[in-house]
Amino acid sequence: MGYTALYRKFRPTSFSELVGQEHITRTLKNQIIANRVGHAYLFNGGRGTGKTSSAKILARAINCLNPKDGEPCNECEICKGALNGSLTDIVEMDAASNNSVEDIRSIREEVNFLPTKAKYRVYIIDEVHMLSSGAFNALLKTLEEPPEHVKFILATTEPQKLPATILSRCQRFDFKRISNEDIIKRLKIVCDESDIEITEGALNIIAVLAEGAMRDALSILERCIQDGENKIDEDKIRDLVGIPKITFVHGITEAIIEYNIDKALNNIDNILNEGKDLNNFLWEIIKYVKDILIYKASGKIDLYSDDEINNIKILSEKVTKDDLVKLIYELSSLENDMKWSTQKNIMFQAGVIKLCSPRNIDAIEQVQRYDQNMIAQSGQRQSQQPQFQNIVGSKIKEKVPMQKVQNNITKNSDNINNYSSDLSKSWPKIVNDLRQNGKIVLYTNLMNTKAEQINDTTVGIKFPKGITAFGKTVLEKQENVKEISNLISMACGKNFQIKYISDNTNQVIQHNPEDDIKKLARESDIPFNIVE
Repeated sequence: MGYTALYRKFRPTSFSELVGQEHITRTLKNQIIANRVGHAYLFNGGRGTGKTSSAKILARAINCLNPKDGEPCNECEICKGALNGSLTDIVEMDAASNNSVEDIRSIREEVNFLPTKAKYRVYIIDEVHMLSSGAFNALLKTLEEPPEHVKFILATTEPQKLPATILSRCQRFDFKRISNEDIIKRLKIVCDESDIEITEGALNIIAVLAEGAMRDALSILERCIQDGENKIDEDKIRDLVGIPKITFVHGITEAIIEYNIDKALNNIDNILNEGKDLNNFLWEIIKYVKDILIYKASGKIDLYSDDEINNIKILSEKVTKDDLVKLIYELSSLENDMKWSTQKNIMFQAGVIKLCSPRNIDAIEQVQRYDQNMIAQSGQRQSQQPQFQNIVGSKIKEKVPMQKVQNNITKNSDNINNYSSDLSKSWPKIVNDLRQNGKIVLYTNLMNTKAEQINDTTVGIKFPKGITAFGKTVLEKQENVKEISNLISMACGKNFQIKYISDNTNQVIQHNPEDDIKKLARESDIPFNIVE
């Protein structure tokens, strides 16, 4: 006899074996006991929740020669024929591959014939939402008034795709996602009967990965024993499913929260040496940060061992909820940028380096701009310094250590003092400062450019070799325009707007705030009109 998959081998054969759907099995058993079985049923629910299994059990139960408490005996001639597939009175049809009008017409012709052995001829139509509109119309009349010896059981994951005329003719039962606890209980029974040794942590991981589908849980379990070893632990599941080692994910996240670039780069090197896909790894980091946020908010988390939960607890105490939410958005933005880049490694490394800088840098820059404006107006830097430090301390006291703030202030002051009054001479240093501040992508797009003052309010940045489409996208981002404008304004002692000038095409690219508003309006489908 050939090999049988676990989810087929352990398919429930009675209502009592169904996991997590007691509200449905209780009703069906009562209908069978009271002899009030409907002519058409619709079983709706997610994948692997027991819809098809329930349909098979119900078909046997209403035809069983020796039913007991609404359950099929699975021992009589009818039950055995249904279980081994030899009983022709129970017809299973996959609507995904048999969805034409002709397929339904064949059913309409068959329903006129009496069953050969069973009491009822039962049609189980799986994935019924895949039927064509013509097929639904052909089924409609038969479904509404079938012969007394015919029953229909429809199953679907998308009931919203069914016509209202079909829905109104069926008794609908909604199958719930199976809880992790119920999945674990069932997995323990399967493991005991299959002589599989499995840890509690591994059971928990499988239950979470299954996402409420018992069939998925059994499929994951089966993958773990394909190597011939009937011993399963957490590491084995992670390796087979492709989950990166939690130590790498934790290490990167910890480095970002602690602003430790060296630790982050070391972890990235380890990941690259392991040959892991960076897109998947980044997604795992996003999920890990999300789990830290959930733990910080609720104190509960699934999927992790006690040691891993303790590490999450330590990280959650080092960061605020707002910073975690912002970090999730920043990581998601990096993930989106990597999708369109041919240099994923560079993008990933540059993105992580950027995230390893204090996330309140905007507050520092605002204070620095305020300080520079005061210097330009009065020329008395020393008299403004105490006020500057007080403002910085009040704005970021809780989120950025004071030593880091002072280092930022000192570094910024040194940079400004080293700028030449001639913008064309100070521009190379401004570009280099972008690299020092972790703005790697911005730095690479501004290399070999020149800057000169066009008029009293505008500075032009010239691109001798032209601007690529990707470079244009990067440079026109609002935060990047703001970054460059701030540095130029600090170097020159007053506020300037910037223009991008491509020498190859004589094209001037100027950032217009109205473009950002128009873009937002288009993306949000908001009517937009400018009133002069």
